[in-house]
Amino acid sequence: MTKEVIAAIHNAMKVEKNAMNFYLACAGQSQDEKCKNFFNLLAREEKEHAHSFFAIDPEGGDENNFTTFIATSDDVEGPFANVGKLVADFTERKAMLLALDKEKALAEQLRAMAAKIADPEVKKVYEWNARSTDHHFQLIEEEYSRLMGMVHATDVDTYVRE
Repeated sequence: MTKEVIAAIHNAMKVEKNAMNFYLACAGQSQDEKCKNFFNLLAREEKEHAHSFFAIDPEGGDENNFTTFIATSDDVEGPFANVGKLVADFTERKAMLLALDKEKALAEQLRAMAAKIADPEVKKVYEWNARSTDHHFQLIEEEYSRLMGMVHATDVDTYVRE
């Protein structure tokens, strides 16, 4: 594995950790219990994403190293950088809209990295994370709709016929 690929893996771990910290901060400030649970779910999934990159990192080490990594507070450039600033003027609505933008940007970043990587195992991890990030985008859209009292996609036919 080249130094560039290893650096990209390290950066991806940090970006996923930033996303986890963003969602934990959102959960901590949420007044709506369903939003709080939703943000905690997203945080757990972002931690899993970080772990998927950790697993392919030749310098990663054991689970204690991952636990230490997650506990550190370093921040990197990327869609979820500067977590504190992102949640400074918090409302659930603003957090959802911001999360939609950030997840979309992250999916694009992950796909761009996957396109540059020759190693099939590393490429597969980036592509899996991009798909999972797309899924987060869809989940956030649904939760935003619930929060805003919008008609759920599965109910559209019912309302259109009535």
